[in-house]
Amino acid sequence: MLRRNFIKQTSLASAGLTILNFPVFGKNAPSNKVIVAVMGVNSRGAYLAKCYSQLPGVDVAYLCDVEDKAIQNGLGALKDAARKPTVFKDIRKLLEQKDFDALIIAAPDHWHAPAAIMGVQHNKHVYVEKPCGQNPYEGELLAKAFHTYGKHIQMGNQRRSMPTLIDGVKQVREGIIGNPYAAKAWYANNRKSIGNGKKIAVPPTLDFELWQGPAPRRDYLDNLVHYNWHWFWHWGTGEACNNGTHEIDCCRWFLGVDYPTKVSSSGGRYAFHDDWQTPDTQVAGFEFGNEKSIFWESRSCNNYPVEDAGRGFIIYGDKGTLVNLGGGDYKIFDENNKMVKEVKPDTKADPANPVSATGNLDLYHFENFVNTIRGEATLNSPVDEAQKSVLLCHLANIAQRSGRTLHCDSKNGHIMGDETAMKLWQREYEAGWEPTVG
Repeated sequence: MLRRNFIKQTSLASAGLTILNFPVFGKNAPSNKVIVAVMGVNSRGAYLAKCYSQLPGVDVAYLCDVEDKAIQNGLGALKDAARKPTVFKDIRKLLEQKDFDALIIAAPDHWHAPAAIMGVQHNKHVYVEKPCGQNPYEGELLAKAFHTYGKHIQMGNQRRSMPTLIDGVKQVREGIIGNPYAAKAWYANNRKSIGNGKKIAVPPTLDFELWQGPAPRRDYLDNLVHYNWHWFWHWGTGEACNNGTHEIDCCRWFLGVDYPTKVSSSGGRYAFHDDWQTPDTQVAGFEFGNEKSIFWESRSCNNYPVEDAGRGFIIYGDKGTLVNLGGGDYKIFDENNKMVKEVKPDTKADPANPVSATGNLDLYHFENFVNTIRGEATLNSPVDEAQKSVLLCHLANIAQRSGRTLHCDSKNGHIMGDETAMKLWQREYEAGWEPTVG
């Protein structure tokens, strides 16, 4: 098995980050080389391409994007790589190529599950950024694809691979804070108004038909691409799935729970009056029978910190508390609130960084994916497990949009006795683009 030994830092100029280089070690023969393609390289995807290119025995052979400037960002991130990638705009044409092993997906949310399913159907392993679906149905469909096609699918909830948090979970399981029965997570940022978009001609640099892909067709707005699609229900999933996925996932992981029995949400779009449709302020609650619960607080447009941090989570036990401030850090307090342990990784979380809030620590997750492809590891976040956390975020959004408290089946998370809310379980697709799993 490859050893984790990050010993050299190099500058990632294209993302304004520092990432860690890997030494040459372990099995690095040509027969063991992993070849990847990256879809969506405007921001996070360019960072992913750079990171994967620096893993030993990994080549980034292809980039795929539908916008010219994004393609240049991706190529710029790989300007020092030994292999110069080939560029495709159409993911369907890219997947016809037989000479790569894995598809890395960082396209907009409405593309995540359809592209991932297309990838495994073309015999590719898949790394897909969170959320692993634009709606709950897509998460279920992707979990089915994971078991149907026999390819690895890892979601980008990278905290699952951070050694410090893995150790923290172990300590909680061993009883360091007693019975962990509740958790709180939060996210705070200072996002500005997106204004009111105007219908204009699609810029010649963008293939808007391919950008929309599986989503039913809408007019192009001048405040949509690149990032603001997050705040439109037609394409995005709001802050709950955009950033809440990470800490909500950690809460579920530390508490050892799966599907909720009750979900509620309050909030709205308060800070500005513009095209932004999803909540900029949200407090969601998830109950797991009468035993455990999770609460999540989101403020997209007010960055006043909680626990002096813009993001993080707290695990409450009957004999103590664990506090995380957004990265691989944590503190453990006893029942008298005396700190008994503190772990400080080198990288501090930056909640406002749209490329990588946890910087170097992401590399553990990428390495885990590659090592699993080589048969030297198992996935830390297989999509059938990861989609349970994303489902919590979707349920929070459904509760918010429907104005209802949701009662859910503890076996699968399905909403019970509410046909109106259950209508938001799945979306409509552009004809000919419907994702299916055989």
